Amino acid sequence: MTFYDRVEERDALASAFESPGSDLSVVYGRRRVGKTELLKEFCADQPHIYFLAAQEAENRQREKFTDQVAAHFDERVPRIDGWDEVFDYLGEKLRTEEMVVVIDEFPYLVEENDSVPSYVQGFVDEQLQETKSMLVLCGSSVSTMESEVLGHESPLYGRRTAQLDVQPFSFQQAREVITYDTADAIRSYAITGGTPMYLTLFDYEQSLAENVRSQVLSPSAVLYNEPEFLLRTELRNPARYMSILEAVALEHTTPNEISGATGIDAGPLSKYLQTLRRLRLIDREVPVTASGEKSKRSRYRVADEFLRFWFRYVEPNRSSIEEAPDVVYDGTIAPDLPTHVATTFEDVCQEAVWEGIRRGDVEPYSEVGRWWYGEDEVDIVGLAPNDDRILLAECKWTSDPVGEDLVESLQAKAANVRWGTGDRDERFALFSKNGFVDGLEDELSKSWSLFSLTEIDEILSPD
Repeated sequence: MTFYDRVEERDALASAFESPGSDLSVVYGRRRVGKTELLKEFCADQPHIYFLAAQEAENRQREKFTDQVAAHFDERVPRIDGWDEVFDYLGEKLRTEEMVVVIDEFPYLVEENDSVPSYVQGFVDEQLQETKSMLVLCGSSVSTMESEVLGHESPLYGRRTAQLDVQPFSFQQAREVITYDTADAIRSYAITGGTPMYLTLFDYEQSLAENVRSQVLSPSAVLYNEPEFLLRTELRNPARYMSILEAVALEHTTPNEISGATGIDAGPLSKYLQTLRRLRLIDREVPVTASGEKSKRSRYRVADEFLRFWFRYVEPNRSSIEEAPDVVYDGTIAPDLPTHVATTFEDVCQEAVWEGIRRGDVEPYSEVGRWWYGEDEVDIVGLAPNDDRILLAECKWTSDPVGEDLVESLQAKAANVRWGTGDRDERFALFSKNGFVDGLEDELSKSWSLFSLTEIDEILSPD
């Protein structure tokens, strides 16, 4: 797979390795997000030992790790009876050569023996610190990495010198991969999301429809069963979690709505939602003007665009896809896709606002997010408390140009957004897939900004 981006992450690892003394770096993030490719790219220019743990018996894990160390130093494999001896052997070798040692999928070792973090702690304290080498612990089980490596109760707490929480690509980053024009790039991102593996499975010489048919709707394609595979690697009984994800993808977003759609009572549902949040499969949102965890106006959304697409279109139609995938695409997906993409477009526009702020092209706002109350919603609201300034913006993924009606609607809703003082500074913005009616910009005051796809693309393009 071609390696894209991750410049900041590579630089952070390189900086840690080049700093004086030894290093313990922790790299974690959701599955398929590109952690292994990042580490391989970083290690390519360094002397290194790379060990990929597997879900197998503890003695085989020890044997394979010892084999890797011995092979690097071109030695006969020593007899090893415990993890303490494994790390003693590694420590002995690191006294002779400065290098990077990567243990990928570290949670698999912990799964077989929960004392492994203690053995690593002993190695770090007693042997690694006497060298100039770097140990990297990497894992896809975010909950295990956060509790067993980074958590307060972990023997390794406080010993890390670098920490990377590897995230999926933003739309701006994914644009390096997606070579479609702007409109189709947004549509494509609404299907693959920012997970590097999913992005690179699409052939951008083909149409988006062809990619969906061949890479998602084909029972032999990797992505056809990918979400089910991901859930089964994290959860013993994924059925209820899948029903929750499907409900949220189908826009049942409040706890009451999710409970009604799934038949799961409020008490158990709360625990399931917490687990899905911990696994980074769903996000909890509150209005940008609300106070975080205390707000009772929370909504949930599937955290990954591909999972949102899959649970919206693939999971509910599995039987039909097995028989007639083209009929499902033409009759179900294609007509509804603009509705699905509209949510992604709001996220892309929010990215553009943040990028505009970073570049100094948009006035600064400390918080940017969605707002809703009752029947009223505003796609993007930016808050600048120190300046008593508020930004209110709408994003329209429609086939018609935006006109005066949306201007009047946004102005009316602005009065219902309770924030700031009575004479706050109000700024407005409109983002539109198909531009604006002739003369609209001339009719508006300087407090309004209009962004077509061309302007959005320019903002999100490299400087």
